[in-house]
This record gives sequence, structure tokens and C-alpha cells, in this order.
Amino acid sequence: MTPSRRPARRADAVTPLTVGGIAVLLAVTVGLAAPPALRRQAAIARHRIGKPFGEEARNADRVWRRRMHGDPIDLVVLGDSIAAGLGAERPKDTLGARVARGLGAAVMRPVRLRSVAVVGSESSALPAQIARLPSDLSPDLAIIIVGGNDVTHRVPTEVSLGHLVDAVRALRARGARVVVGTCPDLGALRPVPQPLRTLVSRLSRRLAAEQARAARREGARPVSLHAAVGRLFAREPETMFSADRFHPSALGYRRTAEALVPALVAEWRARP
Repeated sequence: MTPSRRPARRADAVTPLTVGGIAVLLAVTVGLAAPPALRRQAAIARHRIGKPFGEEARNADRVWRRRMHGDPIDLVVLGDSIAAGLGAERPKDTLGARVARGLGAAVMRPVRLRSVAVVGSESSALPAQIARLPSDLSPDLAIIIVGGNDVTHRVPTEVSLGHLVDAVRALRARGARVVVGTCPDLGALRPVPQPLRTLVSRLSRRLAAEQARAARREGARPVSLHAAVGRLFAREPETMFSADRFHPSALGYRRTAEALVPALVAEWRARP
């Protein structure tokens, strides 16, 4: 992957899971005292995953849809490797770029994309990501996608939600309207053997449901990535996943962006 201008991004969790996180999941979620069969599954998954994309995502920060009229809409993206776009081979195929282009086309305005998402991030990284935004920036819209690494690292749900709520509040205090893409169903990860896959599916769906409730309470708009694109990833893994079979392909990011854009358009049009 071509180095980005941002700090190195660790491998993380995606609609598909994470390169490094799955190893932790198998060692921590299952536990060091796990049955030998589950420990063997840990080794199998680690071997299957590897790091074909390294630990950095493509940098897509720029103004998209420049030919549209009007001042650019300021869109910020926060979260983990889905948000960062790890696995996309071209900047325009990252999730942020796909969303910016779709939003710009829908509302006929240029969109200035700023991504502070970092591969490998848990929800606890959100405050640091917000701190990296220019202090004088008042974003129009913000997307948060996080949670997969909270599952793999067994972060208590209430702790994970606390960080998400704080991030939503901080972004709204800056004037942003916020869309939260909830934790993907990690059960879509084919390289993870059963019964471990069923376990992570249950945990990720539970966190996603709690994220949606917390987002609504804070005035953000949740989008269930499991409901929107989960079946596509499960039904068409050869095209929806990238080479590591964990992170989305260009098509996977396109479909995920298509699920998020209507929520962003609705938030844009609901502004006072």
C-alpha cells in the first residue's frame, strides 16, 4: 500500500474482521484456558489472514465532486479500518471517497473529505482522532464506524459505548450531524473456523444493537451495516472481500457506502 500522510495504521477489524485483532480475539476472547480445539482455530485463522495490505490505508483526503456548485460540505470520517478503507487499492475506492462522491452527487455539492480513522482502532481511540481535526473546523457531517476491535479485544460493552457517546457529543458540539455505522457482523469472516465464528457473530451483533440505541439517544443516526450489507458479504465473499478475505474489496466498500449515503443525505437536509 502507498503510505498515507497519516500515522501508520494498525491492522484492525472490518465488515470483515481484522488482521491483527483476530489473533487477539482468539487468544483473549476464547481465553488462554480455551479448549485445545479453539486454540487450534486461532492458529488456523492467523495463518489464513496475514497482512497483504500492510498497516496503512490509501489517503483519500481531498475535495470530491469539485465541479458541483457551492461551498464544499465538510465531511469527517472516524473509526477503524472500515472507515480508513484498508484493502482498497485506489484512493477513490476507499469508504470515505465512495461516501463523499455519493453524497456530493445526491445533494449536488462538492464534498471535502477528512479522514482521521486509524486501522486497528477501538472505540477508545475516538477522542484522539477528534483531537487530530483542525481546532477551528466545524464539520457539517461526520461518520463513525468502530466496534470490531472492541469485540476482538473483549472491551466491556459499557466502556465501548461510553467512548462512542463521548465522540458523538464532541462532534455535535462542533456542529456536525453524525451517522454511526454500527459494528459489522464478524460472523461473515470465512477464514474464522466454527464454532468461533458463531461466537464473534453473537458478540458483534450485540454490540451493534447497543451502539444503535446509544447513537439515537445522542441525536446521531445509526446505520446497521449487518442489515444493510451483511447478506451481500455472506453470499458473495469472492467479490465483496479483498484479497485477505477480511477487509472489503472495492465493490465491498462501494456497497457499504451506498448504505451510508442516504443517512448522510437525510442528516444534511435536516439541518436547521
